[in-house]
Amino acid sequence: MCKILDYQKFQYQQKKRAKEMKANAAKIVIKEIRFGPNTDEHDFQFKLKHAQEFLQEGSKVKASIFFRGRSIMFAEQGEKQLLRFAVELEEFGRAENMPVLEGKRMSMTIAPLKKK
Repeated sequence: MCKILDYQKFQYQQKKRAKEMKANAAKIVIKEIRFGPNTDEHDFQFKLKHAQEFLQEGSKVKASIFFRGRSIMFAEQGEKQLLRFAVELEEFGRAENMPVLEGKRMSMTIAPLKKK
């Protein structure tokens, strides 16, 4: 048994379904917050507040520390700062990975908690 149909109409319906599926798919947004290894307390709290807002709206947050010139000597200080950042954001999101040093940039990603 076979069905005869207009192939153009069939193609149109396939494209329409694919477009609808794509529109309904969840989009992952990553917001980046940049620090220096010697970021002051007030600046840290300011960036922490922004990260909380991003996590509450459902975006992932990528926190990164840039080391310029000789500041790469403070790599352990930068790692402590990123870990503190993750601990402060525990009630809004969880760290997906530990801080990783890539060249002159140390970064970690924090994903939002699932909403109930």
